[in-house]
Amino acid sequence: MPASPLVSVILATHNRRDITVATIGRVLACATPGCELEVIAVDNASTDGTDDAIERRFPTVALIRANANRGSCAKALGVPEARGRFVLFCDDDSYPRPGSIQRMVRHFDEDPRLGAAGFRVHLPDGSQESGALPHMFVGCAVGFRACALQAVGGLDRDLFMQAEEYHLAFRLVNAGWTVRRFDDLHADHLKTPKARRTGRTTFYDTRNNLLLAARYLPPPYHAVYARDWRQRYDWLAQAGGHRSAFRRGRSAATLRGWLNRLTYARARLSSTAMETLFQLDFVARRMDEIRTAGARRIMLADLGKNVYAYHQGAARTGLRVLAIADDEFAAPGRAYRGTPILTLDQALRLDPDAVVIANMSPVHAERTHRRLARLTRLPLFDWFSRPAAPEPGPDRALRPAAV
Repeated sequence: MPASPLVSVILATHNRRDITVATIGRVLACATPGCELEVIAVDNASTDGTDDAIERRFPTVALIRANANRGSCAKALGVPEARGRFVLFCDDDSYPRPGSIQRMVRHFDEDPRLGAAGFRVHLPDGSQESGALPHMFVGCAVGFRACALQAVGGLDRDLFMQAEEYHLAFRLVNAGWTVRRFDDLHADHLKTPKARRTGRTTFYDTRNNLLLAARYLPPPYHAVYARDWRQRYDWLAQAGGHRSAFRRGRSAATLRGWLNRLTYARARLSSTAMETLFQLDFVARRMDEIRTAGARRIMLADLGKNVYAYHQGAARTGLRVLAIADDEFAAPGRAYRGTPILTLDQALRLDPDAVVIANMSPVHAERTHRRLARLTRLPLFDWFSRPAAPEPGPDRALRPAAV
């Protein structure tokens, strides 16, 4: 273990011995002279020998043995032990690509108000993950300025998994820190599509997103987004056959929501933080520009997590939304705030004047943009996608340390 690490890498695991050992090896290989790393592994009471394997294979890794499975939020147990100026969160199956940690440090050095630096996260099938809101990161690959992370209280261990990134990003932005996702920071996540939506995922998605609204959103947005997100996760649960898990998550959030609303009263997002995160005024201004250019009837493409900003922005500026096009959510009779949700083909047949991509996730917005560009010559308005940039090569001055 280095005497004074620059970066502390924290990961949590549970009964994933082989993949965890492989991940730690890949992380340690990212160390270079001048960018010393320490790795802190939190074992969530594994019964498959994960903790012993880490200790035996990597004696320099700081191992924390939790007394119960605390999910991905167990990384919070490692934060008080971190000695680096910067902290990098990984999952037990995610790891940065060579050179990315060094570039992350440079971004922090260049911007003293940068609190969190999100990575581009690559999945095995060639797709990517990204947060659903601007200034959001994916929790399996994100760096923090250690003092910022500590100042806002770090991860909430009670959340276990799902939406913990949002709780943390909301607090950072509200405290005046900058949160950004950088195109030159890359990480791999060996996550499989099968692992993305289970009954447990549905329960925590529902509960934690509703708690997010209760804790941090000021009126009237608390009621607006609580309604939207209840509906969203109900529809996802229907598609996945997890209605029971959805109902349990909704009930758990209802029981804790009112108490959280009182307990977190001082944590409510400021108007500046609300705009930074949800972009309500920004979208309304862009909608007004579309109307000024002559459009009157538009189609929204994607039922994004923040579709409210687009729907409300259109209403504020006098644009008529004919439909929301989303093949995943479309169903007979289904509507969002009175606007029908149709398949993309059905919505295009309504002959709108323009199409607005209603998704603030850069990965999803870019994918929808590419599909629409093949299907229509209508004007496309896309304010949040970020096409993939060439990945920087490893810095030749940085030599990987031996594992």
